[in-house]
Amino acid sequence: MSTHRSTAKELPLDELVFSALSQLQVLQYNPRSIRRYQTVWRKFLSYAQQRNYKGKLREQLIDDFLAHYNIEPRLPVQANKGWKLHAEYGLSLLWSYARYGYFERGKLDVKRLNVPAAMRQSLQDYKTYCEEERHLRPITVEQHIREVVVFLDFLSKRDIKRFSQIGPEDLSDFVYSLSRYRRKTVAITVSDVRGYLQYLFYKGMLSRDLSDCLPGVYFPEKSSIPSVWDKELLAILLEKVDRRLPRGKRDYAILLLAARLGLRATDIRNLTLDQIDWAAETISFNQSKSGIPMQLPLTDEVGKALIEYLKHVRPNTHYREVFLKLQPPIKPFSKTNHLYNIIRYWRSVAGVRFRSPQKKGLHSLRHTLATQLLEDDVPFSLIANILGHSSMNSTMIYAKASVESLREVALSIPEVNNVNQA
Repeated sequence: MSTHRSTAKELPLDELVFSALSQLQVLQYNPRSIRRYQTVWRKFLSYAQQRNYKGKLREQLIDDFLAHYNIEPRLPVQANKGWKLHAEYGLSLLWSYARYGYFERGKLDVKRLNVPAAMRQSLQDYKTYCEEERHLRPITVEQHIREVVVFLDFLSKRDIKRFSQIGPEDLSDFVYSLSRYRRKTVAITVSDVRGYLQYLFYKGMLSRDLSDCLPGVYFPEKSSIPSVWDKELLAILLEKVDRRLPRGKRDYAILLLAARLGLRATDIRNLTLDQIDWAAETISFNQSKSGIPMQLPLTDEVGKALIEYLKHVRPNTHYREVFLKLQPPIKPFSKTNHLYNIIRYWRSVAGVRFRSPQKKGLHSLRHTLATQLLEDDVPFSLIANILGHSSMNSTMIYAKASVESLREVALSIPEVNNVNQA
């Protein structure tokens, strides 16, 4: 380990906070974010001083602090107000800094991460292996490589330059360093790194299979309850979209594709003009998540919204993607854009307020459609066809969501039957 990392472990609490604030500046956090974490850490320091706490940072002190201010880690962060909203995450950063001597930004820029020189070729070879031997889809390969790069960057910060230097403790510490993320995210990262370690052993770059040394991360796949919108809130959202404006015309079509047809944000973003059959009144595409072909009816409501956008807003361009940015340069949305800003903007305009904390992105509209169909007694098999699920197990999760006000079915049964017969 580096001297800096070892020194960080030994710093008294007040000096640790000062050093961590310097790290925020090194990572180029904006002044507002720095003030936010500074507020949390100052309150934490004051709490420790009032209890005459001396010495290094301990996890128990963090737990006691959160309990003192009634900040419950198991609840969504939106359940807290003011500085408490960022308390748990801010203290996880401080703990990471105390343990490792550094922390990363919440949203990593993979291009800025460092891969040890001796490991770079293996990364490219593993990418080729995933593409040509495992036949994974490009989006899946991209995810695998991203998580592996995060792992290799972690090794570089521990001054590990060769595979032979990797030990079980490094793997355990890596998983622990991910504690600031949701359990599901950690589970995905660990799974991707495990596959990479197995590949290294298979190719003889590791003398032993270290994948077994990675701590397991249990994540019950169907444990969460899908976030759904009340019928009235969804109606208000769609009603408040100003369709007189270019942005309103485009965004209204996007929202309807999610709310009425259940399209994922990625499939909406990738939708092309060639995938819309106006004569047959269908939309056909390969799902980005599973690669499974999908055909859905182009309902009158969705069709009219698309025509309004295509006729009056979308410029004549060589791009085939249906939805384009409105500001120059006019081009499709980037691969990393999940269209969240669109629904967030119109939620704000409509003044939508949820009764309890929940997810609010486009995917929640897909969940809402599924729940609407379920509560209208549409068979699970039919819902699975509408949503494009490859397994009925993916559909069964919606049995957990029971919202009495959701009764209106977005797709009629005859329309779906027509698709199945096509």
